[in-house]
Amino acid sequence: MSSLSEFQLLSVLAQEMNMRKASERLFVSQPALSQRLQTIEKDWGTKLFIRSQKGLSLTPAGEHVIHFVNEVLAKQEKVRETIFSMQDGISGTLKIAVASIVGQNWLPQVLKQFIDTYPQVKISLVTGWSSEILNSLYDDQVHIGIIRGTPDWKGVKIHLFSDPLFLVDREISSPEQVLKTDRPFIQFKSDSNYYQEIQDWWMRNFKTSPKRTVVVDQIETCKQMAFNGIGYAILPQVTLKKAGSDIYKIPLVNQDNEPLKRDTWLLGYESAFQLKQVQAFVELIKEYVAKS
Repeated sequence: MSSLSEFQLLSVLAQEMNMRKASERLFVSQPALSQRLQTIEKDWGTKLFIRSQKGLSLTPAGEHVIHFVNEVLAKQEKVRETIFSMQDGISGTLKIAVASIVGQNWLPQVLKQFIDTYPQVKISLVTGWSSEILNSLYDDQVHIGIIRGTPDWKGVKIHLFSDPLFLVDREISSPEQVLKTDRPFIQFKSDSNYYQEIQDWWMRNFKTSPKRTVVVDQIETCKQMAFNGIGYAILPQVTLKKAGSDIYKIPLVNQDNEPLKRDTWLLGYESAFQLKQVQAFVELIKEYVAKS
């Protein structure tokens, strides 16, 4: 039976599907990695990977082995977390999934403070759409998730902040000018909930679609295009901290003339909040939000 270090080797190979990239992550030479893989495959009595000029691909047997390997490594991590939580001090791994907007514009300041305060804790961070963050929580891949919008979540749910939305442009200074301009409305891809909020506001105010639309894949791209005068965009306040004085920011309001906002929440299961590293991170976030 392979050792845990060999399981980690197989897991990295399956993630990278490339000998060079895997050898760099594992800090071994490619020949040494190839030799170790041959030994592991001999131990299993079958080929696990097929090598080609394009990289690696899993054999049917390899798919079964990698599934087993990842299950063992996940259980090992949970045992380590339990042991660390029984010891004095804060250590272990903190696994976070966070909406990209928050990960790019708000979380770095919090993480720096956490890392400075708890240097023994390892951070595992993934970003994506809020719907993807929820899936990571449901699949027990992370300890906590930070998402945008109003979550349908039965576990622990902590409100972090509300984020007003603005129509942002270098030329348009009032909503009425939107109907007169030929410049494009720049939109970024997002989950359906956020997209629907923008669509509802737009139709409520203008009763017609934008004359021209440009769709980009990242909010940062959308922001930079608006800041550079290519078109106008609707952006949350959290992304506008570095907006210059030459950028117009028009607040969006709902039918009751109240600011249209996007909420940010921290979510997790009760079991995760029993871990010391999670408790420390949540307390630090609460203090940061209170000061903000």
